[in-house]
Amino acid sequence: MSDLEKRNNFIEDIIDEDLQQGLSQDKLRFRFPPEPNGFLHIGHASAICLNFGLGEKYNRPVNLRFDDTNPAKEEAKYVEAIKNDVEWLGFKWDNLCYASDYFQQLYNWAIELIKDGKAYVDSQSSEAIAEQKGTPTEPGTNSPYRNRSVEENLELFEGMKSGKYGEGEHVLRAKIDMQSTNMLMRDPIMYRVVDKPHHRTGTDWKIYPMYDWTHGESDYIEQISHSFCTLEFLPHRELYNWFLDQLVDPNKVRPKQREFARRNVSHTVTSKRKLQHLVEQNLVTGWDDPRMTTISGLRRRGYTADAIKNFADSVGIARRENMVDMNHLEFHLREDLNKKADRVMCVLDPVKLVITNYPEDQVEMLQAENSQEDESRGYREVPFSRELLIEREDFKESANKKYFRLSIGKEVRLKNGYIIKGEGCLKDADGNITEIHATYDPDSKSGSGTEASMRRVKGTLHWVSAQHAVPVEVRLYDRLFTVPSPDTDKDKDFMEFVNKDSLEVITAMAEPAMKNLQIGDTVQFQRLGYFCVDPDTTADNMVFNRTVTLRDTWAKIDNA
Repeated sequence: MSDLEKRNNFIEDIIDEDLQQGLSQDKLRFRFPPEPNGFLHIGHASAICLNFGLGEKYNRPVNLRFDDTNPAKEEAKYVEAIKNDVEWLGFKWDNLCYASDYFQQLYNWAIELIKDGKAYVDSQSSEAIAEQKGTPTEPGTNSPYRNRSVEENLELFEGMKSGKYGEGEHVLRAKIDMQSTNMLMRDPIMYRVVDKPHHRTGTDWKIYPMYDWTHGESDYIEQISHSFCTLEFLPHRELYNWFLDQLVDPNKVRPKQREFARRNVSHTVTSKRKLQHLVEQNLVTGWDDPRMTTISGLRRRGYTADAIKNFADSVGIARRENMVDMNHLEFHLREDLNKKADRVMCVLDPVKLVITNYPEDQVEMLQAENSQEDESRGYREVPFSRELLIEREDFKESANKKYFRLSIGKEVRLKNGYIIKGEGCLKDADGNITEIHATYDPDSKSGSGTEASMRRVKGTLHWVSAQHAVPVEVRLYDRLFTVPSPDTDKDKDFMEFVNKDSLEVITAMAEPAMKNLQIGDTVQFQRLGYFCVDPDTTADNMVFNRTVTLRDTWAKIDNA
């Protein structure tokens, strides 16, 4: 079955039906239209995957268009961040477009609507306009300026454009139907005065088009065949079509707006306003903080583009909004990193282990496989010596039969090394263990082929040589919110659910091979999880972010 014959979701069914009804496939064109007023998040990633995925399936172009009609909130830095995010996810756009490219054309069309009696300048306050719009159950009332003459409207509109009037003095409204049951059709605002420089057009314009006027006409200019947006824009579809009705050339493709449900992910917020609040309150270090579910934050934490795309594909496209568990995203991340990440050894909470019968001055280079999934990735050498470091939690003086780590009188294997037996320990004045003593079986070296090396023990520990260990900064990130839906409780501020323990910074001890890693590299700390080299890394201080644990540690908490 070819890709075109596969129907994975209702969006593709809509496209296939249009093709069957006569739309030529070479007329298909899609777009991803973000507003550059912040960084993209995991919800945007799903929309990116949808639109660019349709382009790949139907082998048709996809535009990246910036909806830059509000200079008060938009910045060039957000444009660059969004372009980087789309490219990092592995997608290529056909045309790079901006709504600001069309300011003159949109203005010209607005003039036509005024001349046709379909738009007028309203000089009321925003409060008066809102009050006259009525309610969902009560019709609106006409503006006292609704029947201004064409000449007066043109003069006022030109004055708005030239900067003659300040913000809020006048707006341009479409003249539709103040009795409509759809409140968006009650003479919506098309233009307002904004006295702020634009990141692309500078101070050339003093008036800026509203989203509903800009979006459909931009789709039409670019000859977008299908305009897919989230469900909150369903009531806007009628207005989208009304604007097109006034201007569409019957010989050109008429864009079709259709809606799909947002993908909400648990333990996150995706409102740009709320994300910005986290940044402004210094609860995170910035938009790319690894705890943020922005694409740049996920990338810095060590997420892979394939994991995000696989997650988006697995969730699919729905007609109704639902909550997707963060565990589902993390599952795809673990699955991808398990194939790609090299295995290394790092001890997060070290305690000294002395192998009392190992020669004091001997250093042995052991062979350690880089990947259990891909033998072609080869081996590396790991130094082994008399004094090692192991995890503090991997030793107990005495333990029951279900404890398979090191304890006095019990044996474990050191990863890639020897079988050792616990013999005793030293403690400080407070009773804390400061040093563990063990003996090793010289014939039990992993891979040596001896009978002793084949001997099975139930526990295997990771370790590093004490004299060769490299101190590294490790940032143990956890979920930013303690509840699955932090922004749905109307009686509580979402800030009440911020996880105060979402970051712990420690100094860990790593094997020396980790000094060769580069910023952005992700490895598996054996038995602990996946960790990524952070951009804060310097020549004197390596910094690792915990990307994800090896197992879901939140399942029991969420189900408690």
